Amino acid sequence: MLAFKSLDILSAIPKDLIGVFFVLNLCACLVIFVSKRWASGATARPSSPDLEKPAVGLRGKVTRPPGEWTPSSFQRPTAAPYTDWNVHSTKPLPYRPFRYGPKYFVTLGLRSMNWDEWIVPCRQSTSYRRTRQQMLPHITRSNGRCTRTSKRAVSTDRSCHPIQSNTLRCTYLPERYPSMFEKTPTGISNKVTNETFDITQRPLPEDPMAIAARLVQDDLAIMIERPDGEYYLLGGAVLLAGFWRLTDKFGMRLSEIHTSGDVPQYKSKLEKGMMNFFRRLRPEDPVLRNNYFIQVDDNLAWSHSIGPEDADEVSWGTAEKNRAIENHFFRSERQSLRRLPKSGAVIFTIRTYFEPITEVVKEPYVPGRLASAIRSWGDDVSRYKGKEKYQEVLLEYLDSKHREQIEGGLEIEKEDEVRSYPF
Repeated sequence: MLAFKSLDILSAIPKDLIGVFFVLNLCACLVIFVSKRWASGATARPSSPDLEKPAVGLRGKVTRPPGEWTPSSFQRPTAAPYTDWNVHSTKPLPYRPFRYGPKYFVTLGLRSMNWDEWIVPCRQSTSYRRTRQQMLPHITRSNGRCTRTSKRAVSTDRSCHPIQSNTLRCTYLPERYPSMFEKTPTGISNKVTNETFDITQRPLPEDPMAIAARLVQDDLAIMIERPDGEYYLLGGAVLLAGFWRLTDKFGMRLSEIHTSGDVPQYKSKLEKGMMNFFRRLRPEDPVLRNNYFIQVDDNLAWSHSIGPEDADEVSWGTAEKNRAIENHFFRSERQSLRRLPKSGAVIFTIRTYFEPITEVVKEPYVPGRLASAIRSWGDDVSRYKGKEKYQEVLLEYLDSKHREQIEGGLEIEKEDEVRSYPF
């Protein structure tokens, strides 16, 4: 009844007056919309899209028994030659995997990987190789495992499959980077360093993980699923980790690796998703992720500010507080994960990028976004990343560089048009 009465009232109003009401309401809506956009313009921040894709690599259910893998017939697509790549001029990718605050989200941060971009060397290859050669230990064999007594190690468990991993590199690298690598009847040659690697000889002249360490800039880690359904770190060539040591983690379950390192919110936010991801990852679905840290010394291979590498325990507690900004470095990792089709092992490549903060802040938008990201860390993330040791000096410096960019005409609201996560 009320509805009908309302209709009767409306019918009594002149049509011209109804039209005026309609126009006035439309104008009011437009004024409100424009005023909100205008008011937010000074403080607007570009969106930080959440690139984590829970479905990446997680197609279908796992029907096989734990620890059993049926070899897959999948073959990696042939890599397109990177004809413009040059060991002297190709710059490292400027990964800047941090987001604006005010809230910091702990996620796996996975995204799909283009097969052509499995390994991404750059003009740093030569200097990185020198550092890695210095760190590459003398290997001794014992019951199929190769280790050394110091904390840095190249290790291979008998149940691991590094030979298959090297076979994949010996086909991929010459395809993708023909100016640097050449496939040979027995393996691969590096035309820049004049090294030749024979992966067919038995026994191999060198541990297969040591060979892998000489081939690429990346650190390498191999996870194997055992009959209990858990994944274990059973192979690795970890020479530039900076904050962790392979011998501390070797042989550990995936969860133990993270809990032993006090990774923030691992049990509550990450463990279940990570376990599901590993169990359901398919050979045809490689993924990438990035992370970042602040380091307060200039050592690429090992951050000595957290203690000597051979110490029983290391921590941020030993680091000097509020060092000069010249001692602050931006350290980030590009990690790729793929399942090997024959063995079912999951192989990580860990490519480290290491740059002075004083250089990174020259890039548009970076100082403001990095300062906002650091301020967004919760107490657990702050402890994990050692924020207390550098926040005062670093944040003051980032804020000043951000102001300089704004005063120079930088338009904050246009960042998404210029660069987007993780760059």
